[in-house]
Amino acid sequence: MLRRLLAIAVMATLSLSAAAQSPPRLVNGFAPGGTADIVARLLADLSGPALGARPVVETRTGATGFIAAEQVARGPTDGSAVVLCVMSMLAIAPELPGARLPIDPRTDLAGVALFALSPYGLVVGAQSPYRSLAQLVDAARARPSAVSYASVGVGSAPHLGGALIGLRAPAEMVHVPYRGAAPALLDVIAGRADFMMVSLGDVTKQIQDGDLRLLALGDSRPVPLFPNVPPISATLPGVESYTWFGLCGPRGMTAEGRGRWERGTAAAVADPGFRTRLEAMGLVPLFEDGATMDRRIAADRELWGGVVRAANIRAE
Repeated sequence: MLRRLLAIAVMATLSLSAAAQSPPRLVNGFAPGGTADIVARLLADLSGPALGARPVVETRTGATGFIAAEQVARGPTDGSAVVLCVMSMLAIAPELPGARLPIDPRTDLAGVALFALSPYGLVVGAQSPYRSLAQLVDAARARPSAVSYASVGVGSAPHLGGALIGLRAPAEMVHVPYRGAAPALLDVIAGRADFMMVSLGDVTKQIQDGDLRLLALGDSRPVPLFPNVPPISATLPGVESYTWFGLCGPRGMTAEGRGRWERGTAAAVADPGFRTRLEAMGLVPLFEDGATMDRRIAADRELWGGVVRAANIRAE
């Protein structure tokens, strides 16, 4: 009996030791090779020293990031795992009537650290007659429902970005939802939809190749790749539209666990190589700690929740 108890004790000690040595996990809910996946891996490469080991990037796709978010939200609160989160998951999805989510981001997730902004760009096809946002707005005001905008689906960030333009213009515009970004952008390029609000990180190549024309940026901060493109707010004061990339953890995450990821993220954002890579993708490097990120999430929920209600948008 004594030998058996000793064996059990040894096995338990070994298990605890292995668990303690397990590298932290950064769970990504978006497709391999996409912007989210790329920035997650860049962050993991540089955040290891503060975390004690390079984080393992684990891909769990599905439900627009919520399969990964649910896994982390229902997991341990010691900082052993965080999820890559974007603005739409935390600020739009929980405000959208009819949305079926596996967790409630308002109560199940908390911000850990933010590391990049991706301004939304208002793009038109290269053959579009519109060469400025002012021209597009004037046309929409003159001919109600004649101007259309594409999105990746009802209730998506591009949908709400286009709706915000219409509300603030004000002008009646037609929303055309698609099943994904590729068909939506193809129709914008072909002129079958007049414009689209889209994350710069997703269309930088098409803009540089001349397939799309970038009329305005959704953030007033300079974007090195497009230094001469004006902000939307120059035409429609007060309008900003962007997404962001950050890390979220389960509500109740320990201060020690949160602090390790904050320090690791801050170190990555301070690295010149990391900043250069992000800027080459049309992203704006920006570090915010968990408390500051939580305040940003609250402000974004207020903004986009207001757009949802004003435009009477429901999940489909």
